[in-house]
Amino acid sequence: MHNEYHRWYSPSVGHDMQLKIFGHHGKPLLVFPCAGGSFHEFEDFGMLDTIRNHIDAGRVKIFCVDSLDNQSILRREGHIGDNVWRHEAYDKYIVNEVAPFIRNHCQSNIKIALTGNSLGAYHSVNFLLRHPDVFDACIALAGIYSLKEVVGDYYDQNVYFNSPIDYLPNLNDGWLIDQIRQARIIICSGQGAWEYPEDAKRMKQIFEQKQIPAWVDLWGHDVNHDWPWWKVMLPHFLPHVL
Repeated sequence: MHNEYHRWYSPSVGHDMQLKIFGHHGKPLLVFPCAGGSFHEFEDFGMLDTIRNHIDAGRVKIFCVDSLDNQSILRREGHIGDNVWRHEAYDKYIVNEVAPFIRNHCQSNIKIALTGNSLGAYHSVNFLLRHPDVFDACIALAGIYSLKEVVGDYYDQNVYFNSPIDYLPNLNDGWLIDQIRQARIIICSGQGAWEYPEDAKRMKQIFEQKQIPAWVDLWGHDVNHDWPWWKVMLPHFLPHVL
């Protein structure tokens, strides 16, 4: 399997960021790591092997990026408002640096699909809803969709505008809504240990209210928040966004 490693200084975040590419052709799929994870997590935990057939066949090209969570929404030192604001630097890095890099690498202006597990699932949904002009599909596995789950009682406009459960019901921009309605949105949650099915159920209600087609799939009470299940989920859903 063709793979490449890339590293560059990011003016958006103020230090080097890394990513890795797998595959030679196909729909670009940007992979977010779990909470505070790294660009090599997807490979290390065997997720790559679960979709190798699609990669080898040139149906999908994988771009695995680093996280900035430990400097932003997961950081407990300093003021939580400043930490949440730091996520905006990550937003600029993904949209203004990584997305153009992906388009250039693919030699196409094709929109980009997103996926991730746990907090990576949150990022997948949040980035698509905020930037449907850049991203047109997501497979979000076992995520939360409100930052209240992460930052606790603290609340400001940056928490609001990064919590899909909060901002999506009030989103009335016709162009944005139309772009989102054209996207392929898949949210999956188990109902076992450490899962957050209530967030998935709430997102389903909001999608229905906003007339946004989305597939919100709740798996059983034996489905836990862990890699063995995510390795089943991803190959199950991937063909639906290719």
